[in-house]
Amino acid sequence: MKATIWHNPKCGTSRKTLAILENLSQVDVTVVEYLKAPPARDKLKQLYKDAGITPQEGLRLRGTDAEERGLPDADADAVLDAMAADPILIERPLVETDKGVRLCRPQDVVLEIL
Repeated sequence: MKATIWHNPKCGTSRKTLAILENLSQVDVTVVEYLKAPPARDKLKQLYKDAGITPQEGLRLRGTDAEERGLPDADADAVLDAMAADPILIERPLVETDKGVRLCRPQDVVLEIL
């Protein structure tokens, strides 16, 4: 099985999720450090749709200026535009496999799509 994780190595939850993926021999993991190589706006839109969440639910509030920018109350397009321009606003980690996409908070959520 292939899995792609949009990862921030400074995030404990992201590191724990990556460890779960790497410890499973049947999983071929692609790691994308999304702060260095952010997903395109259309990819973000697809990831959230496939995860069954809104862009607002995928918005990182802690450690960002999202609230000051009014993003929690903004529409999906405005949130996606902001995330594409400033990837620190993307909550992590996002994991995509053939079985679906999950925002893995807590990290054990990744097991739903393995």
